[in-house]
Amino acid sequence: MATPSDAPPDIISDPPVELAGQLSNGGRGRHAAPDDGAPSEFSADVLVKKVTREAGSARKSDLGTDDGSDQPLDPKRWLALAVIAIAQLMVILDATIVNIALPQAQEALGISDANRQWMVTAYALPFGALLLLGGRIADYVGRKKILIIALSGFAVASAVGGFAQTGWQLFIARAFQGAFAAMLAPAALSLVTVTFHAAKERAKAFAVFGAISGGGAAVGLLLGGVLTEYASWRWCLFVNIPIAIIAVLAAIPVLTESKVEGGTHYDIPGAVLATAGLGTLVWAFTQPAEHGWGSINTLGLLAVAVVLLLAFVLVELRSSSPLLPLRIVQNRNRAGAYVVGLLVGAGLFAVFLFLTYYLQLVLQYTPIQAGFAFLPFSAGIIIGAGIGSHLTLRLGPRYVVPAGLLLAMIGMFWLSRINVDTTYTGTILWAMLIIAIGMGFIFMSTTNVALVGVDHDDAGVASAVVSTTQQVGGSIGTALLNTIAATATVSFIASNPPQSGDPNVILAATNAAAVHGFGVAFMWSSIIFAIAIVASLILINAGKDDIADIEAAPAV
Repeated sequence: MATPSDAPPDIISDPPVELAGQLSNGGRGRHAAPDDGAPSEFSADVLVKKVTREAGSARKSDLGTDDGSDQPLDPKRWLALAVIAIAQLMVILDATIVNIALPQAQEALGISDANRQWMVTAYALPFGALLLLGGRIADYVGRKKILIIALSGFAVASAVGGFAQTGWQLFIARAFQGAFAAMLAPAALSLVTVTFHAAKERAKAFAVFGAISGGGAAVGLLLGGVLTEYASWRWCLFVNIPIAIIAVLAAIPVLTESKVEGGTHYDIPGAVLATAGLGTLVWAFTQPAEHGWGSINTLGLLAVAVVLLLAFVLVELRSSSPLLPLRIVQNRNRAGAYVVGLLVGAGLFAVFLFLTYYLQLVLQYTPIQAGFAFLPFSAGIIIGAGIGSHLTLRLGPRYVVPAGLLLAMIGMFWLSRINVDTTYTGTILWAMLIIAIGMGFIFMSTTNVALVGVDHDDAGVASAVVSTTQQVGGSIGTALLNTIAATATVSFIASNPPQSGDPNVILAATNAAAVHGFGVAFMWSSIIFAIAIVASLILINAGKDDIADIEAAPAV
């Protein structure tokens, strides 16, 4: 699931992300050697091709490495992988565990339907907007140091969120969780790469890392259901604290510091403008539910968002070390991958928000039952990714991406027909599976398209931007679709008021109105996927012979 709550890339199976250690230094840099301080050269070619094509073929050296380097193997490297895996698991769990608790948190804190989306977007927006900056900071400040700082900050933010007494307190805590996750995720991935020098071992380490990303999402759904049902929704946040403490205490003696030598310029203005612009845009999309689309609140915030985002583009054009090198979007196929990622995030994220409420409030599922109900989506992505990988090799992304988008559009349209009498096994299950298989097609293909024709110096950031666009698109889409759903709900109940004051009649009318709002949102989601189909057909023309020979690292 694409992060029903926060991040398509988690439950969204294995979305593309940065090449480890390459997020910020242009795909190349000099890293301080973990043990003896002797610098060794790393590049996108070394980091990626050794993993994907040289495993088993490199010579054995006297120092115990099999990649031809003169670096000794870290005797604590497998313990280090366990620590990194714990840190990664916390990020993945948080992406899905909170989703199941959304109805209970909204009721406990008195959050309105128009503002409930902030429980999702407050996390996803800073995570996506700051991901590239977080990778750069980790590279230059030190990956171990940033991992420990991010783990500690994430735990504090989780405690604040767990103790929240109002909605805005929870939203702020979620935002800080997202910001620390934007540092934690790339630091963890980079540490895997610089800790494992041997090609075979690095491939195994990446496999473990990827398994954590995929399996952790499913565990989060079930754990979220158990904690919400038998403890409290607050424990979906508190659970991060012991995980972070264990990871920090283990990281201090086990992990070895590594960082890039050289300049340490950070594009802070670009990061501030991008985050502020996107945050204002999301805020603008929450206004129509109360003030209308033509109100000064909505139009004024939209204007401010446009100005901030235009300023971001200007800063990136002039920056000597831009957060987002605009040259990477000049390639037609890569631009298509980013546009598709943005639209997929916009159309998919809110689906899990609405289905969570539908399952628990309309179908009266318990939190545990709701968690189990989402598991087939994860299975569908695995199936879709397997089929999609073969189709990409045989046909090329130009056919596979639109096919996946078409499946998702069909599934969304099917969900738009739900009503209060719809059953899980009759409609929702099959619609979810169709969407999930389509997502498997898309994620596999767009990962590759993002790297077609890319310069090795830009391979890391080109891959990372796919993940960023999904998170940003998810934030914007969740805000927009939630507003559409809330507005449709109010309009429906105004036209179809309860016929009596009987509590059961009022509940039935309220549920009917809510389901109508969900259906309208699903319809708009299917329209977003239709737009994505058109965009992919126009922009993506990479065939099977154009498939990139660079593979992305496992998902963050």
